[in-house]
Amino acid sequence: MDATVLIVDDEKNTREGLRLSLEDDFDVYIAADRAEAMEVLKNERVDVMLTDLRLGADDGMELIESALAMSHPPVVIMMTAYGSVDTAVEAMKRGAWHFVTKPLNLEALDLLIKRAIRSRNLEQENTSLKRQVEDRFALDRILGKSVAMQRVFETITQVAPTRATVLIEGESGTGKELVAHALHNLSGRPKAKLVIVHCAALSPQLLESELFGHEKGSFTGAMERRIGRFEQANGGTLFLDELGEIDSAIQVKLLRALGERTIERVGGNSTIKVDVRVIAATNKDLAGMVADGKFREDLYFRLNVVSIHMPPLRQRKDDIPVLANSFLKELARENNKPMREIGPETMQALADYDWPGNVRELRTAIEHGVVMGTGARMLVRHLPATLRGEVPAPTMHRPGRPALPGDLPFSTQSHSGALPLPADLSIEKMEIRFILEALQRTRQNRSEAAKLLDISRRTLQRKLKELKLADDTDDS
Repeated sequence: MDATVLIVDDEKNTREGLRLSLEDDFDVYIAADRAEAMEVLKNERVDVMLTDLRLGADDGMELIESALAMSHPPVVIMMTAYGSVDTAVEAMKRGAWHFVTKPLNLEALDLLIKRAIRSRNLEQENTSLKRQVEDRFALDRILGKSVAMQRVFETITQVAPTRATVLIEGESGTGKELVAHALHNLSGRPKAKLVIVHCAALSPQLLESELFGHEKGSFTGAMERRIGRFEQANGGTLFLDELGEIDSAIQVKLLRALGERTIERVGGNSTIKVDVRVIAATNKDLAGMVADGKFREDLYFRLNVVSIHMPPLRQRKDDIPVLANSFLKELARENNKPMREIGPETMQALADYDWPGNVRELRTAIEHGVVMGTGARMLVRHLPATLRGEVPAPTMHRPGRPALPGDLPFSTQSHSGALPLPADLSIEKMEIRFILEALQRTRQNRSEAAKLLDISRRTLQRKLKELKLADDTDDS
């Protein structure tokens, strides 16, 4: 495809003469004023814009600023019969690539335009290479070769360039914030801001102000206007971490912001338009919270346009060597340690552990080993006491259910109050056993039993009816 040149001049003879001179080498468009020029720029791909300083009632300098503000700006060459050093400097300040004076040397102008196009192409190639490096880095920060993680990578790559809202679910420590960074860096707006809000760290009133801003005097202590995170992220990405912690009032305002792309500051009456891509993360079972009436269903579906589930480390143990060796290299360098490898027995100990704290806990364990080790190899004795079996591993809260004694899956041995293991290990009878034991442990509280089983209350109700454990009318 030939390079395209837009000639902007209010003198018809000049426009036509330049077009005749340049059209053998370029696709040429012409415009008489700023309005015509902007119309061409909006509808056509323009590589070089050659514009006069004087455009009748229009200012060529203003046209430069408007053209360079477009998503795919042209290279700008300013031409004028009123050439001076001051004018040339001002044109360069406004973003012009070069400056020529009338009368024009047509041969020199042809060469200048070709130089401008080569410069543009080189800049685009550099930008593309830089973007490729940034894109690679964005995913390289999330390590894993397991099938589960390959699915995560595929989803990130597919979804990132779109405007879709994304909900990232998974236990604490699985790397949800890294996914948010990757989605932003691989989006069409990586140079814009990624603004992060940790929802659980703020009270409802402070969170409302943090998200939407407030006007001076809107509440006690509001001494001046505050711009909220939605406005700060305008044109970029807003990452809402621990979304399951927000209360119902903020859920309503968030729903409006997502649906209408507008917000109002606390204490304000003005509607503010925002162009923000929202990514949310939670370690809670939002679907279960919806079933229990603790989270708005309409907001859940607004947020859950695309869902990315981060698998716990215990379900992707193939990734432990990759993660451990990467952490070792990084942490040995940071701590100025000579450690370079993880011994086979040590790696086996890492693989045998259940990792309730997920990748975050693994990184902490490797850091402990680096700090406690003295040689080039990490040994089992360098690991934390939990991995050596000297102290019990911590019990972590898992999404959608409380940490209860004897957490599922159930032991095959009988214990106080537990049902005996049936001789018939059919799936239906095992389901019945699991459901009855969960109800027994929670004193027939179906909401708590559903959390213990890691299913929604609605699913539990259906199972009870299917397995004839409850009457159709029994919904207590």
